[in-house]
Amino acid sequence: MRPFLRVLFLAAGLLTAAPAVAAPPTPAEAKMIATVKAEHERNVALLERLVRVNSGTMNLKGVEEVGRMLRPEFEQLGFEVRWIPMAETGRAGHLIATHKGNGRGKRMLLIGHLDTVFEPDSPFQGWKRDGDTAEGPGVGDMKGGDVIIVAALRAMKAAGTLKDADITVVLTGDEENAGSPISVSRRDLIDAARASDVALDFEGLSRENGRDIGSIARRSSNSWKIRVKAKSGHSSGVCTETMGCGANYELGRIIEAFRKELPEPNATVNVGMIAGGAVTKASEGDSGVSAIGKTNIVSGEAIALGDIRTLSNEQEARVRAKMKAIVARPLPHAEATLGFDEGGYPPMAPSEGNKALLRKLNEVNATLGLPEMPQGDPARRGAGDISFVAFIDGLVGLGMAGEGSHAPGETADLKSLDIQAQRAALLMTRLSKEPRGKR
Repeated sequence: MRPFLRVLFLAAGLLTAAPAVAAPPTPAEAKMIATVKAEHERNVALLERLVRVNSGTMNLKGVEEVGRMLRPEFEQLGFEVRWIPMAETGRAGHLIATHKGNGRGKRMLLIGHLDTVFEPDSPFQGWKRDGDTAEGPGVGDMKGGDVIIVAALRAMKAAGTLKDADITVVLTGDEENAGSPISVSRRDLIDAARASDVALDFEGLSRENGRDIGSIARRSSNSWKIRVKAKSGHSSGVCTETMGCGANYELGRIIEAFRKELPEPNATVNVGMIAGGAVTKASEGDSGVSAIGKTNIVSGEAIALGDIRTLSNEQEARVRAKMKAIVARPLPHAEATLGFDEGGYPPMAPSEGNKALLRKLNEVNATLGLPEMPQGDPARRGAGDISFVAFIDGLVGLGMAGEGSHAPGETADLKSLDIQAQRAALLMTRLSKEPRGKR
């Protein structure tokens, strides 16, 4: 091949291999982008009003008030809004807003929650703003996500794309402390998912090293409890053939075996509380443990509580089996029982459908001139409501970016409000134009 032809051939190959240039925004998309920018301060003002109302999960009146504040935001966009009381579960209730579109595009379920982890007795209350940083209870987790839902839908309305979209919004009132039985407290969410094709979760945006991350999976969260009973007596006989080592040594053996034998990728087993002595007690709701005894008495009882987090039901079953096997080989004169709370959060395993949703989000990023969002590590996220509806395709983390979630000093990055609302508005508009499923 002649040199100049070789150069032309190589140049053509490079052009062919280059990534496609993203299409510019359509007129409707440009309108959505501009609307979000224009309404930034309006959206921040709504966020401030929501954060100033304490809505700790057990502050039922506060949760209801946040629901009442958000209701007109959806009604003025043409949504039918219902409040579902949850007195049966000891919780406030859920806000559900439904928008009927043209009946052809993908049916979307938008998931958020009204409650926070900060109850009225928490010293962390109120709202502070310093430029593009806002501080307050639940500002990121997840009142910021609720505002992003509203902002995205308002942008779609302004651009004329909302009218064709079939969307259900479910804002639960007890995500941080789910009511029991779960079959009741998550019934309406699951029912909404059965009538949907795609679930979009507006919990906080994940960032790593300053880069926005796409989340397509969440681990489970289930509680476990171990109770140990052992022969007790004077400490002079501890670890003898007739006395045994007592309940504390047996519990220590179990926990150390958990540490050594249970680790595997995407699985964690945490020991949250321990107590041991002559007599032990767990408080109502397992919110604390206590023990009484003396230093010269071989412990007769011990108790430990913790959680287990896994990425799939198969992994959950495997780790539980290992835990049971460890408990089943006690020290002499001791016996232990292991129980699991079946009212926890299931896993949301990564799936091909979830990966496809992330690819579509990255197409939106290209249109917006934003970097591609890589797939995130599910171990970096907590459990969430979307896991209950993992039987449909889902995407996590469309809410606010911030720091310090669940802790005093929680903050949110207000710049992320606009970016996330634009991403959501464009993604939902595009999904509304895709053929729906046959379910």
